[in-house]
Amino acid sequence: MPPRLAPLPDDQWDDRTRDALAALLPRRLRNPRGAGNAMATLVRHPDLAEAFLPFSTYVLFRSTLPPRLRELVTLRVARRRDCAYEWASHVGLARQAGLSEAEIEAAGRGKAVDPLDAAVLDAVDELEDHSTVSDRTWAALGEHLDEQQRMDLVFTVGAYAVLAMAFNTFDVPPDDEERLLPEGSGHDH
Repeated sequence: MPPRLAPLPDDQWDDRTRDALAALLPRRLRNPRGAGNAMATLVRHPDLAEAFLPFSTYVLFRSTLPPRLRELVTLRVARRRDCAYEWASHVGLARQAGLSEAEIEAAGRGKAVDPLDAAVLDAVDELEDHSTVSDRTWAALGEHLDEQQRMDLVFTVGAYAVLAMAFNTFDVPPDDEERLLPEGSGHDH
């Protein structure tokens, strides 16, 4: 069965489509093969992609949340929402951020030994289950993260939750190869 929304075919890419990816991808990747399945699907709606991708780029590259914690959040959201695309694309980023294979798998299960990692994973689960973080978890996060980092954590959960919903609904398959964007790659337009 074909995906509900297949990546936009090569012959349908135009300047408007490529421009919609400017916030996230350098010019050399603004093409069907370089963009990967997720972006090549999102550009079916250039206005939406152009509006959402700057926020997504902030969460991925400019957030005050340390990359290691961002990837813990993303992996937990991906596993909870059963999003194969998100999981596959963030395992490599998690490795780059310093997570071991055991930590990656544990994040998927919502388990951690480190108190900060445990608080972060608890926050993801609480946000997913109740759309809020308990006082206990907020305080535990506050022992390690400042106010802006805790805010960024909440928005990171939300951003990857909405992406998981979209990727799952549109049947976006994982890319053939891991597509790892080096830190800051969205800045060389």
